[in-house]
Amino acid sequence: MEIFIDSANMTEIKKWLDTGIIDGVTTNPSVMLKDGVYDIEKGARQIAALIKPRPLSVEVTTNDLDEMLAQARRFASWANNIAIKIPQENQDGIPCYGVMHQLESEGIRVNATAALSFGQVVLAAKAGATYISIFSGRVGDEGGNAAEVIANSVDWLERWDFKSKIIVGSIRAVADILQAALAGAHIVTIPPQFLGKMADHQYTRQTVRQFIEDAQKALEKMK
Repeated sequence: MEIFIDSANMTEIKKWLDTGIIDGVTTNPSVMLKDGVYDIEKGARQIAALIKPRPLSVEVTTNDLDEMLAQARRFASWANNIAIKIPQENQDGIPCYGVMHQLESEGIRVNATAALSFGQVVLAAKAGATYISIFSGRVGDEGGNAAEVIANSVDWLERWDFKSKIIVGSIRAVADILQAALAGAHIVTIPPQFLGKMADHQYTRQTVRQFIEDAQKALEKMK
């Protein structure tokens, strides 16, 4: 399983990149705004250069399908490791699979984002999307079983030999990460704060403290 970091914060991305844990980065307009990245092009170029050749997902910011195509082509031109996030449908309920298919046919990798159902995963895979992002937290918000959607999606993709990889996002707790991993997600994209929580355990800290204290006591006795 791969781990992406869901962030536009260069400091956090570099910190976790240096650990060897991070395989890519995902962003969206809300993440960029929260992290103080107001110039999408400048921010995307900086992140793409930092993590190259690992992939960076950048999302279109329009509701119009023709404008999505134009934006996607422009965003993809900023760096060759940029994948373009295209929503399953726009805010008016118009499916965006034609946009995905066209971009993939041009060699532009698509991250089919905001998938909330197995049916959407099927359609995005048929359209040729490189990645399909299932929003785990939002599936649960509507009373759905995120683990079931993830597992069914991965099984179906692998059974029919589709190239698409499932990215699980909308992480609300470390438990969501572990659930996605056990359900077979190809990738989980994790906000930085949850990577820190995932690494931490109070008894690990206590155990290390005890070992260090005992080692120091042994040195004193040697003296």
